[in-house]
Amino acid sequence: MSPVVTTLILLIIANVFMTFAWYGHLKLGQTGVSTNWPLIVVILFSWGIALIEYCFQVPANRMGFDGNGGPFSLMQLKVMQEVITLVVFVIFSLIAFEGFTLRWNHYLAMALLIGAVYLVFMK
Repeated sequence: MSPVVTTLILLIIANVFMTFAWYGHLKLGQTGVSTNWPLIVVILFSWGIALIEYCFQVPANRMGFDGNGGPFSLMQLKVMQEVITLVVFVIFSLIAFEGFTLRWNHYLAMALLIGAVYLVFMK
């Protein structure tokens, strides 16, 4: 598999775990699962998920970084990761949170981020 595809797949997987670490506890709270958990337990639970995220994010950045022989500059890696994060977040939120809706300004913000990806890949 090419380094481009491998990097993208690892970034997507990492961002799925990151989204669950950052926002999954909110859904658990809504469902009553973690309502009575002390904050430290919620933090440790999220850290556990984030550890898995790092197991994908770090290799993605190491193999994708052009300084290590990969195909992407630091800026390209960062901007791609932000767009992937946004896409994963939107999908997660639409599935997990009743009442989550996208408005025109959200679509415009996403378009601007996609424009940022275009700009960082310009020669």
